[in-house]
Amino acid sequence: MNYQPLLLSFEEAAELGKELGKDSLLGKALARDIAQTDAYMANVGIEVPGHGEGGGYEHNRHKQNYINMDLAGRLFLITGEQKYRDYIVELLTAYATVYPTLESNVSLDSNPPGKFFHQTLNENMWMLYSSCAYSCVYHTLEEAQKRQIEDDLFKQMIHMFVVTYGHDFDIVHNHGLWAVAAVGICGYAINDQASVDKALYGLKMDKVSGGFLAQLDQLFSPDGYYMEGPYYHRFSLRPIYLFAESIERRQPELGIYEFNDSVIKTTSYAVFKTAFPDGTLPALNDSSKTISINDEGVIMATSVCYHRYEQTETLLGMANHQQDVWVHTAGLTLSNAVEAADEIKPFNWGSLFVTDGPKGEKGGVSILRHRDSKDDDTMALIWFGQHGSDHQYHSALDHGHYDGLHLSVFNRGHEVLHDYGYGRWVNVEPKFGGRYIPENKTYCKQTVAHNTVVVDQKTQNKFNTALAETKFGQKHFFDAENSNMQAMSGTISQYYDGIDMQRSVILAELEEFEKPLVIDVYRILADAPHQYDLPYHYKGQVIRTDFDYQVESTLKPLGADNGYQHLWNLGSAKVSGSTLITWLHDSSYYSLVSSAPAADLGNESKGESEFIFARTGATDPDFNLRSEPALILRQNAQNHVFASVLETHGYFNESIEASIDARGLVKAVTVIGHNATGTVIEIALTSGKNYVFGISNRPASAELENTEHKVEFAGTTYQWTGCYAKIN
Repeated sequence: MNYQPLLLSFEEAAELGKELGKDSLLGKALARDIAQTDAYMANVGIEVPGHGEGGGYEHNRHKQNYINMDLAGRLFLITGEQKYRDYIVELLTAYATVYPTLESNVSLDSNPPGKFFHQTLNENMWMLYSSCAYSCVYHTLEEAQKRQIEDDLFKQMIHMFVVTYGHDFDIVHNHGLWAVAAVGICGYAINDQASVDKALYGLKMDKVSGGFLAQLDQLFSPDGYYMEGPYYHRFSLRPIYLFAESIERRQPELGIYEFNDSVIKTTSYAVFKTAFPDGTLPALNDSSKTISINDEGVIMATSVCYHRYEQTETLLGMANHQQDVWVHTAGLTLSNAVEAADEIKPFNWGSLFVTDGPKGEKGGVSILRHRDSKDDDTMALIWFGQHGSDHQYHSALDHGHYDGLHLSVFNRGHEVLHDYGYGRWVNVEPKFGGRYIPENKTYCKQTVAHNTVVVDQKTQNKFNTALAETKFGQKHFFDAENSNMQAMSGTISQYYDGIDMQRSVILAELEEFEKPLVIDVYRILADAPHQYDLPYHYKGQVIRTDFDYQVESTLKPLGADNGYQHLWNLGSAKVSGSTLITWLHDSSYYSLVSSAPAADLGNESKGESEFIFARTGATDPDFNLRSEPALILRQNAQNHVFASVLETHGYFNESIEASIDARGLVKAVTVIGHNATGTVIEIALTSGKNYVFGISNRPASAELENTEHKVEFAGTTYQWTGCYAKIN
């Protein structure tokens, strides 16, 4: 039999070898991998540790073993150096020697354990990467070596995944995706087509109840979005591409890259398109604040999409930002294209709405982007999809957050209004074993940790997963045809009993301003009076306010539960008009101007509001939480509109003692009125000029963008056409 390695043919490896020593992206990736692998082989050698802490030495050693075996496999094919082959064979033989008698590890949650790791997910990853490495040296092995490695290691691992834990194997989920990819790749590597078929079609062989094809058919929305959010979505790209490349080479007749209308491309683009301009991925549900398009899976996806699907300027911009490619034939194609390009613009996916839910029926993510003449991007995002839960797979691994209409804003290289992300110190063993910290539930998942409205200091959907899974938001409107004036709007209903909410965000490029204004209008309709809190989480130093406030001499938490116990009450103010606060972050000033009081539906009453300064870190005895500031706008009312404008202005450089335009141009924001037809707000500038905007409150429909709106507040009539408008 003419055995070929899974991911690189011998001919392809020879072509990649020509990049050794070059200054190309692939040449630099090869130099990096050689340096890393050589150092690991020299410093660690052959070591098979026993059991240890979840994020401790043993866990990391097993992980680094499979990572470096995978690198060594490709380097053996590319360089022909015997040391890489010998390292893989010796290490796999060492694992095969102990595996049959090794006891299972101890599970740290409801995910069953493997023999190396505390959860089978990591065991799947180990087998997947080790199988790739094995396929690179298979043609050099004697039969006795093959029998030991395959019979005493790989076949026993396959049995664990498809028999012992067969009840999890067919779960259509991120973890299930790793399981089927691991078994399928291992099956190819050891010439076990029966195992490959189970991985492709499921244990019932029906292509529906489980298996890789079912995963690709059921796991993503029509726009490719994955319910757990970009952080877990990018993690799914690795098994997708590693298995897909193996399938394409071993069973090309399946047409895996064209399967389900090229879903592999669609779901990859869904990850690409959500990224902030600096490449980081937004924190939706449990998410790291540092994961970006430089993630291994995204790099694979960028290379293969360019190689197999389409050669676009945007993908070139992605690769130029990543400064990396996959060490693979696809990576060579992309590396050559970057090297040949005269100019590569920063990647920009534009404004878009991405649906959530298997049929695109469960809300989604709305993103507005604006690029100025200096290639600086402003981006605003609101999320109102389904609860990002995997509790049907393992209840302890529910990564979903319980609220909707969260807002994030990015410009000048920073996430200006941000989400906390998850509470986890990955692989930092002294911090709760490197796992999710308790505060992930008590703060990070709570609504007050996000930039969305909290009612009566309670978390949306009662912090109940089963309830949250029955709820999802809806797109109200989305308009990005004119780059100078874009808008998006979403709604959530009954996330609190008797309350409906609508959030509309306008990205407005106006002649007076150096950056687009972010206009945030949050409307609440309730069947009874409540306390409404709208938090804005930011980073930076407070510079000024246009109101007086009182600083607390003794710090106390803002509340007893629902995340408020983790927020220090630093100070507050009672306000009866528009409020302005300016902070400095890096070299930019940001002013948030808010119409604290607003009218009820009849525009008959206005009440006093409260402005609260807060900071995370209260009730945190182990110092698990990052210390970060937040602003909270508080209003007691029945129906209410929060209207705020975020203005980016000025420049600060401490090294040359320069400060320009530290005061913004927006003076005040007023809610003129709101009713079932529309909301009207006024933005007053320091120059005396005013801007008035109207936003539709009519039910969402395809005709909304052409609908005439006419409202009257305080004797004045306001008219506009469409979902929103700047009213003359």
